[in-house]
Amino acid sequence: MREQTDSAGGSRWKSVATHGLGGLFGGLVGGFVVVGVTLALKAGLELVSGQATWVLIVVPLLGLGLAVLVLQGIGVSEAAPGETPRVRRWQAWRTFPRDAIRADITGDVVDTAGEEERFPWRLAPIRLLAIFATVGLGGAMGTEAPACYLGVAAGDCLADRGRRWRQFLRPAAVGGGAAGVAALMGIPLVGTAYVLELGRRRNAPLSIERVVAALIGGIIGWGIDVTFGLSLIRLVVPHEPPRNFAQAAITAVFIGALSGVITGLAGSAIYRAKKWHASPAVRLALGGLAAGVTAVALALIAGPSAAVGPGGGAILWAENNNALPAILLVVAVLRAVATTAATAAGGCGGVFVPFLAVGDLAGRVFAPGLGVGNDLAGSAGAAGGIAGGYRLPFTAVAMVLGVGGPPLATLTCLATVGFAFLAAAGAQSMLEKIKRLPPFARRAEAH
Repeated sequence: MREQTDSAGGSRWKSVATHGLGGLFGGLVGGFVVVGVTLALKAGLELVSGQATWVLIVVPLLGLGLAVLVLQGIGVSEAAPGETPRVRRWQAWRTFPRDAIRADITGDVVDTAGEEERFPWRLAPIRLLAIFATVGLGGAMGTEAPACYLGVAAGDCLADRGRRWRQFLRPAAVGGGAAGVAALMGIPLVGTAYVLELGRRRNAPLSIERVVAALIGGIIGWGIDVTFGLSLIRLVVPHEPPRNFAQAAITAVFIGALSGVITGLAGSAIYRAKKWHASPAVRLALGGLAAGVTAVALALIAGPSAAVGPGGGAILWAENNNALPAILLVVAVLRAVATTAATAAGGCGGVFVPFLAVGDLAGRVFAPGLGVGNDLAGSAGAAGGIAGGYRLPFTAVAMVLGVGGPPLATLTCLATVGFAFLAAAGAQSMLEKIKRLPPFARRAEAH
């Protein structure tokens, strides 16, 4: 019996060591791949941002069109069962499953969580072209989903080299995804929590092996960021804490409720936009029209910088202008609409960073009335946006702890995460109930 126990213990430690080594390999490769891609995306976005206003509006629309052309024109669907294959096996880099949503890169990460050997890493090059077209040309989508997707793809590709290497495939994919997000955010636990929390959507096990691979990947990604002084994403740090616990509680309730409701409803709209069963041409036409109108509105209300990219320009505008709370609220809603429109059009990118921006702007709406600093309101709102819109509360907690600040400010942001998560759940539940009502009942409720 003791020999069996020792054997089982030794086997478990061997498995942990294998996952640790796989996380190390995947983290190194995935982290550097993501950093290179993100720097190129930032360079493209900065180039677009420095142009005339009409260019800021037109170029992102052209980028959405190019992304759709790449995914739907170059990309093809695999043959149905019983059909003669229409493409050769070597064309796997552009052959999508028949039921795949080609722009949904997060969906691939979630759908293969715990079974990363099924991850279609050969599609990464064509997805990368679509990411450059969408995010690099100023579309209202973020870089975190590309960072996770490309990190997982790099880890998968590294370990898919034969039978002996395949024992490292799952941990290399997990470590690569965690490293990519950690390098992007500059916070190790954000990368770790992001990969693990996304995996739980498909009930991927939180085993010690998987956690070790994610932790090692997150530390490696953070190490790359620190070593090279990258600062790929600018996060608002709260410097001025609330005066007392009562003010902290009120701040958390109001900011959490508003950021949670806005991003929660936006999250529902984005999910429906991803699943929209319309032809690519119809999606591009209607989604592009909505994106263009929203960009014009943002340029008129807040300025050209607020109309381009995932939302960083809108935050800078809010920091540098003493805008009225009502204007901030309008800009927050428009930024949510912009990301929804880009998703509906067929853009390929993430929504984590846009939700950061929407939550930040929503938080600043209450700063004057609550008597708190804009930095605290923005930081709390950003954390609430991730918890409410992306439904990743533990990732939001990891971000709050990583950003730092005075202890009472950190507690305020942590409480905001909880209120935002609950507010988003309530808003989404109410929306689902309204959608299930028969048409005459909706009219009656409206009256």
